[in-house]
Order: sequence, then structure tokens, then C-alpha cells
Amino acid sequence: MYAPDIEQQITARMQAPDFQAWRAQVYASGGCAKPIKLTGSGSLVDPDGTVIYHREGELFAPCGNRRSAVCPSCSDRYAADAFHLLRAGLSGGQKQVPTCVSDRPRVFLTLTPPSFGPVHTRRITRTGAVIPCGCGERHHPDDPRVGGAIDPDSYDYVGSVLWQAHAGQLWHRFMIALRRALAMRLGVPGRLFREVARVSYAKVAEYQRRGLVHFHAAIRIDGPDGAADPCPPGITSDVLRAAIHEAARTACVSVHRPDDSELHAEWGAQLDVRDITRTAADQVEDPDGQISEARLAGYIAKYATKGTGKTEAADRPIRSEAEIEYLGLSAHHRRMVETVWQLGGLEQYEELNLRKWAHMLGFRGHFLTKSQRYSTTFGAIRRERHLFQIAYTLNELGHEVDDLAEVLVVNDWRLVGIGHHDEAEKELAEAIGERARHLPGERARREENYR
Repeated sequence: MYAPDIEQQITARMQAPDFQAWRAQVYASGGCAKPIKLTGSGSLVDPDGTVIYHREGELFAPCGNRRSAVCPSCSDRYAADAFHLLRAGLSGGQKQVPTCVSDRPRVFLTLTPPSFGPVHTRRITRTGAVIPCGCGERHHPDDPRVGGAIDPDSYDYVGSVLWQAHAGQLWHRFMIALRRALAMRLGVPGRLFREVARVSYAKVAEYQRRGLVHFHAAIRIDGPDGAADPCPPGITSDVLRAAIHEAARTACVSVHRPDDSELHAEWGAQLDVRDITRTAADQVEDPDGQISEARLAGYIAKYATKGTGKTEAADRPIRSEAEIEYLGLSAHHRRMVETVWQLGGLEQYEELNLRKWAHMLGFRGHFLTKSQRYSTTFGAIRRERHLFQIAYTLNELGHEVDDLAEVLVVNDWRLVGIGHHDEAEKELAEAIGERARHLPGERARREENYR
């Protein structure tokens, strides 16, 4: 339910003379919660120089934010793109990835951070009984203490933040160690591994309730030229799993604490490696615990749109230390943010630029990354969508061209603002976006309004 004043504002906006025009712009942006407002003109020009289509006025462009807490509409679009990117690398047959990739050694890997001190947990038995936490209590699922330090005074906040800040580098070290482990099993020097095989992967970072990230990754072994090149016969799924365990044990990044003592940033003891198989599309796992490629892409894509969560940190960079007090954080995550801010002010960590990442609890990496040859790219997927929109417009106009790529797009748009005018407009836009995402035929209507 909306507050009475918001309800009045929504009613007034819907009764305004320009509501239908505003609604069409919102549809065109997919119901973006924070659209980029542009003014100017855009045209489609035939290869022979004929102007096929021209429009002038104002335009709402989607913000493109991947976080569902910031913009559900753009987050859904990002998740859909991520799904296609990931699925193409798992099963092939689309996005210029051959179907033979599904026959390669493939695993689903989860790497976790180490312990920096006991935290409140909520675990259950197979019968559904709640196991007592280390503090002696049985926590409710929504207990804000879950994930927080049992004893904040002894918890290693500095170590956890420094580990988090170097998590991306630790992944890089892990991949180097994995290539070396595989090279040893093939009987070739590590420096020559790329000449006989290639490790292709897509990974996503997900926050645990204690505020540290762990990585989920789909890993595939190809030949040296990528997806179309067969994997060397010496590498099997068993060999790949053994190499992963070895690489996870040996990967390490040495970091100095503020007191100049050394911290060895390593992976935690919890390591999960499962084969990826072609089980039924409606299953995540088969009875043997193997992961279905049909659902794995959706599973990873879902986490790619998550941030730290509204109770854990901020959705935008923090500009000052005083701002931390007003973020509404739990005591544990506030302590992490404060630690990031304090370390960011020290000269020895200047190159980490930690304060820029205080809202991410010190994590400085991308949430979704992939190797170069794993599959297609976000850019290629967006170009396909762009060509589809051109084709849709030409079809509505009854105009045919031999090659869509030859249609010239001429844009002259200028920025006039970002976001909706008030909370009422934002609520209406999100409701329109929700309808556009779930009701049949709404996508076509939205694309028609774009013209």
C-alpha cells in the first residue's frame, strides 16, 4: 500500500493531459526506474540515402543498471542477456558456439572465502530441525544477526576486507595454477599449455550473509583455438576435478596488514566441484548431484543481478564517512564498511582505491566475467537486439532492405535529465515495467511505442 500522499500524486499524474505520452515513453524504456532523459532526433536511412524513418522530441533510454534493487526492468534485461551468454557456452548451437562444447569436460565450481571468525549461522537438519548456532540460539531465517560476527571484538575485519579487495586477483592466481596443474597432467611445460588446450569459463560473484563473496563458475576445457577446437584426449572430467582441487589449495595472494604483518589470502576449505550434464530441463541437479546445463545458466544469471542486498550495504558509492550512519546497515556490515573506509585512507592501500568500493564491502571485481573464448559477448547480444528493433520498425513501415547492417542509424540526442520527476512517477514506471515483463503481447506494444 502507498502512503496517502503518494496515492494522490499517482492519481494526479494519471489524470494529467500528458500522461499517455509519458506512458508511451516509459513503455519504450521497458519501465526503467531511473531512465536517461534525452531530447533531439533519430533517423533510419536506407543504403541509397533515403530517410526511411525520422522522429523528434523526447526519449527515455534505459539506465542499464544490472541490480534488481536499483531497476527491476534493466536487471531483468541484463539477466536475460547473461542467461543467453552462459547457456551458449554450456550447450552451444547458438550465438556462433558449436554444439560440440557439450561434449567437453565441464564442471560447476564454487570457491568460498576462508573464516575470519565465528559468525551467527542458521543450519537445518534433513528433517527440518534448526541446529543451534555457536551462540547457543536457534535463529529465525530473518534474524539480522545471521552472518554477523558472534564476537565483533575478535573477528578479523581487517583481514576479511583485505581478502575481499584481492578476491579478483586470487581468482587470477587460481586460473594460473589450474593451467599449470592441467599442463602437468598433459606432460607439457606450463608455458606451452595454451598451445595444446584452453580453459574457458564464466563466473559470477555472490555475497554470503557475512558480507564476503564466493564465486560460482562454469569451467570448460577446449582445444587451443577455443570452442570449435576439440579438447586434448588427456583431459577428462576426473582430471579436471583433480586439477581444480590442486589449484584451489595452492592459489594464494600475499597482502600486508596495516601493522606490516603478512596476510595470506587463500580460498576457504569449502570447495564444491560438480559435473555438468544434460539432465531434464526442469531439474537443477540429477540424483548424483550433477548440475543440469539447462538450469545452470539461469542459476548463475540470477546471481549476476544481485548486489549486496539492501540490508548489507549501499547500492551506490559512499561519498563520505558521515554517510555510513544513514545507510541502515546491520552492526556487522557497518563495521565492514567502516573498515573499508579506514583502510582506504591509508597510503599503503592507495592503489586499491578502497573508498570507491566501500558500498561493495571492499569487493572491487565484476560480478559476471568470462574468458574470451567461452561464448558470445554482451556487446554482440545487444547488437542483435538493436538489429531486431530496426527490423521491427521497418516491418511496421512496410519497408524492406536486403541487409539490416547497411541501414544507417543517425542519432542526435542530448541529455536533459536522469530519473523520474518524483516518487509517484517512479512507482507508476515500475508498475508499467512489471506489466511489460509478464503479460503476453506487451513487449510488442512497447516496441511499437518506441517508434
